Amino acid sequence: KTFRPRKKFEPGTQRFELYKKAQASLKSGLDLKAVVQLPPGESINDWIAVHVVDFFNRINLIYGTMSEYCTEKSCPIMSGGLKYEYRWQDDSKYKKPTKVSAPQYMCMLMDWIEMLINNEDIFPTRIGVPFPKQFQQVCTKILTRLFRVFVHVYIHHFDSIINMGAEAHVNTCYKHFYYFIREFSLVDHRELEPL
Repeated sequence: KTFRPRKKFEPGTQRFELYKKAQASLKSGLDLKAVVQLPPGESINDWIAVHVVDFFNRINLIYGTMSEYCTEKSCPIMSGGLKYEYRWQDDSKYKKPTKVSAPQYMCMLMDWIEMLINNEDIFPTRIGVPFPKQFQQVCTKILTRLFRVFVHVYIHHFDSIINMGAEAHVNTCYKHFYYFIREFSLVDHRELEPL
């Protein structure tokens, strides 16, 4: 239910070229701390946009592979252990932070992110169309909520990830995500406490 088809970058576009650079760096075995750094001469907003879409695809896939273990019964509250509870708010249907199950949270999160990254006013894809002033704030909110997926998966479902033999992939994805958000200060340090 929460799995979405991968978002792709149009071949021949600047973002497609940035995406290829990022992927080549990851596959070359380089230090992840180094590969998240902004390439010289590139736009910070383009670099962030490429990574937000890529992290959405990867984290959506991670959750999708183990979502059968995350049910209304096993996870009636979206949480990161006993100390952290995440409530949903989207300023349209859920105007106040609302307690929901983890599967509900994940489904609403993926729908919400997909709506944002498909919105040309927020994530423009045409050359010469500027990013909105609030672009990095929107990305901070997206990345903060995607971080919560890692928190939930690591704390509540890591045994399932291990049983599937996917822990190396999840750990590499998390490490890449973590270095990226730290490099550009995109997630408040208090949000990082659960992991």
